[in-house]
Amino acid sequence: MVVVFVLAALLVVGVLVTANWYVWRRLFRDTTRAPGPVRRIGAAVIAGGWVLTVGALVAERAGAPFWLQRALAWPGFLWLALSLYLLLAVVAGEIVRPLLRRYLERRAAARQARATTGAETGVEPSASPAAADERIPAGTAPPQTSDAPDAPQTSDTPDTPKAPDAPESPDTPSSRTTDTTEGADGSDAGAASPLARPSRRLFVSRVVAGAAAAAAVGTVGHGTYGVLSGPKVKRVTVPLARLPRAAHGFRIAVVSDIHLGPVLGRGFAQQVVDTINSTQPDLVAVVGDLVDGSVKDLGPAAAPLSQLKARHGAYFVTGNHEYFSGAEQWVAEVRRLGLLPLENARTELPHFDLAGVNDVAGEDEGQGPDYARALGDRDRSRACVLLAHQPVQIHDAVDHGVDLQLSGHTHGGQLWPGNLIAGAANPTVAGLERYGDTQLYVSRGAGAWGPPTRVGAPSDITVIELASRKA
Repeated sequence: MVVVFVLAALLVVGVLVTANWYVWRRLFRDTTRAPGPVRRIGAAVIAGGWVLTVGALVAERAGAPFWLQRALAWPGFLWLALSLYLLLAVVAGEIVRPLLRRYLERRAAARQARATTGAETGVEPSASPAAADERIPAGTAPPQTSDAPDAPQTSDTPDTPKAPDAPESPDTPSSRTTDTTEGADGSDAGAASPLARPSRRLFVSRVVAGAAAAAAVGTVGHGTYGVLSGPKVKRVTVPLARLPRAAHGFRIAVVSDIHLGPVLGRGFAQQVVDTINSTQPDLVAVVGDLVDGSVKDLGPAAAPLSQLKARHGAYFVTGNHEYFSGAEQWVAEVRRLGLLPLENARTELPHFDLAGVNDVAGEDEGQGPDYARALGDRDRSRACVLLAHQPVQIHDAVDHGVDLQLSGHTHGGQLWPGNLIAGAANPTVAGLERYGDTQLYVSRGAGAWGPPTRVGAPSDITVIELASRKA
């Protein structure tokens, strides 16, 4: 088992090193002519970014001083997101690169053809069309150009250098042509003058690298702004067969994965609370992953939760991150703030049952989900809504005759293409789906874990409006 773990770790490290070397090569080595400060700075930025990322992850899990966690979290976690999109952008650049080079080659060939035509007609290629119509005075010889490989040198043109011993091939650019010959390494093998532009390969590398860097920075910047500006409200109507007519239109505000921590603090929690209260829900359901840290460090950040307002109260179930942060202390803290923890428990509301089970991560601490305790003796003629952090808990919900399960955990993938990975590990990544007689709704969550960034998976607070089929 240890050997398998070591081999897996070595494989992961190898993949990361290779991917980062590839990014460095495309962004820094291929865009410079020779080793120098640009390449060294690029290597330092990439290596330093990963040092900060690892430091942020270790500091959070090891319970380092909170000031140190905050100092490492912002640059470290943002680099994690930026490195992902730099890699994706340079990979996409491999498609653009040959197309751009082909375009430049065709343009250079067309320019060379115009130069050759101009040499044959005695008209400068850069001359205006009117110049081609100018008549040459009688008794004078037509002007000679360096683009005509066989033009004889006469004593009448003493300032014109002698032709080399080997005449130029018609396909060889002359000293007046601005294109240069590429070396095997992309350098200028024969620049026409000190002002000659870079080789075509170097030019393409710089354009593609610049576009890739701009795309990555823009993507991460936009995704970070979306998280920091707060979650948006999403409204979903869910019909329940056993819901009585009197409960038709009952509104449950579902919020998950707030992830208060070194990055998202008290101000973000206040945004979430204000948004929930603005929907005027009948009930608030906080379905796990409230925090990433201890009550000592994050108690003040969670304080705005005491302001939640709902006619039937606010309820809480644990997520896997609570068990990384001291679940028992957090259960006590949210109770102190006025939320009602449902630890494998059920409460009977006027028109349906509301149950909650612990997250599966609690099994390692003897506090895992207990469906029999939460649902075993209930009246099955009543509708039942279950709060369970992870979507994978849906199968037990089906077995126990739950009408609707409310979950989070997936973040909707958070960073595209993370939705593909989340989809492989969860029955539903986001939204409403049916499993037998049980419906599952998965929120994308209000916050973000790691990078305070979302791409292709905007954060949300969902207002579930229950509908009675008897209405």
